[in-house]
Amino acid sequence: MNVRFRVAGVCLALAVLSGLVLLLVRPSLDPARIRPLPLLIGAWTAFLAAAWLLRKVPLRASVLLILLGGIAVQVAALSAPPQNSNDLYRYIWDGRVQAAGIDPYRYVPAASQLAGLRDEFLWHPGARYCVPASYAAAHPAADLSPGCTAINRPTVPTIYPPVAEAYFLGVHYLPSADDSTTPIQSAAALAAVLTAAGLLLGLRRLGSDMRMAALWAWCPTVALEAGNSAHVDVVAVGITAAALLVLATARTTSRTVVGGLLLGVAIATKLTPVLTLPGALRRRWVPVTVAASAAVTAVYLPHVLMIGGKVIGFLPGYLQQEGYRNGTRFGIIGLAVTGWLAIAASVLILAAVALAVLLFADPGRPWQGAMVMTSAALAVATPHYQWYALLLVMLVALDGRPEWLAFAAGGYYAAEPGMGQFTVPSQLHDAVAYGVPVLVVAAGWLVRRGLARRAAAAQEPLAAAEQTAAAPVRA
Repeated sequence: MNVRFRVAGVCLALAVLSGLVLLLVRPSLDPARIRPLPLLIGAWTAFLAAAWLLRKVPLRASVLLILLGGIAVQVAALSAPPQNSNDLYRYIWDGRVQAAGIDPYRYVPAASQLAGLRDEFLWHPGARYCVPASYAAAHPAADLSPGCTAINRPTVPTIYPPVAEAYFLGVHYLPSADDSTTPIQSAAALAAVLTAAGLLLGLRRLGSDMRMAALWAWCPTVALEAGNSAHVDVVAVGITAAALLVLATARTTSRTVVGGLLLGVAIATKLTPVLTLPGALRRRWVPVTVAASAAVTAVYLPHVLMIGGKVIGFLPGYLQQEGYRNGTRFGIIGLAVTGWLAIAASVLILAAVALAVLLFADPGRPWQGAMVMTSAALAVATPHYQWYALLLVMLVALDGRPEWLAFAAGGYYAAEPGMGQFTVPSQLHDAVAYGVPVLVVAAGWLVRRGLARRAAAAQEPLAAAEQTAAAPVRA
């Protein structure tokens, strides 16, 4: 196919993708008339078509298309308030609390001590989450002030680690950050684009195909969960990418320490990057472990000294609420066992995968082991929060095997029906959402293995002929 036609095809596919993202984030979208799932399928189809056409586009043009396309889908996503998550209102609140000189882990949003920080943007009659006066009166020890807010779970402490809280504080000082979602959406979109740029630079240094960065830059998950929902995960993913690239190219202990420090900072932004540790520890595990632990300790210590154990936040309650502590959340495993048996099976499976990665992963490509570990965690935990797959999308962009993106697409299916209404899917629904990606990855592995064997078989006659030609001729 002519290069110009390929470039035109990429541009057309990106235009379709951006248009579908615009539709998906429209507040006026009526789920009763237009289901989001078909629009998502269209967006994923346009994304994969654009990535496929990009393969034969010259490198310089590809880099430009990756960056411009990444910016386009992020701009489309942040053109409307968040549609599938309201977590960013907690981000805005936590930034405001810190700007007032208060530790974000000390009080819950509905605490009477924070009543003076309320405004019409986050606290107003008719908002979704209310603390009735009767509830406040029934829990006098909590010292709550009644009111309705856009912040979900206003009676529980924040769950976000210290580096994330520092990010929220930084965004707080942007113009209009206190009364609009646009600044924090823009910050997340910028983080996504910067991650794409970092992937381009990293892939070039590794000698890999820079076009693989499109798998991150154009992915619908990245557009919707960064530019629209503004999930802090995108910041953690960007730092994780930097950490893995540094570790992959480290030839000295000092460089390894830098990679470990970055990985610790990523874990202290969102806990999910801890899944990359088994792959990262394959090379110089002692300095990586020490550096990552030091980074996590350094950012947690000031909060621990101020408020003690409160720094753990809502994490235990979250695990209970989501069904992980009683064993009801595990969609695939739950088809066979439930309760404590499901918890035990989950722990054993993840421990086995982690050990296999630790023993056999390529230390020069730590993202491969991280990709396996993250996918295993998604398949075991079957979360109905699609933004948990952002880490996996970045790892796929580094590795270049797009079939693993099926887990990211499956996250949206897990959120159906009623996507955006925070309904918990049935266990069978979760099993389908994450079981199909397992089959897709297995099929991809079989296809790649078959192609490799065929290529090796095709090379055997040529190698034999070369060996015969090189043999000495005896008289």
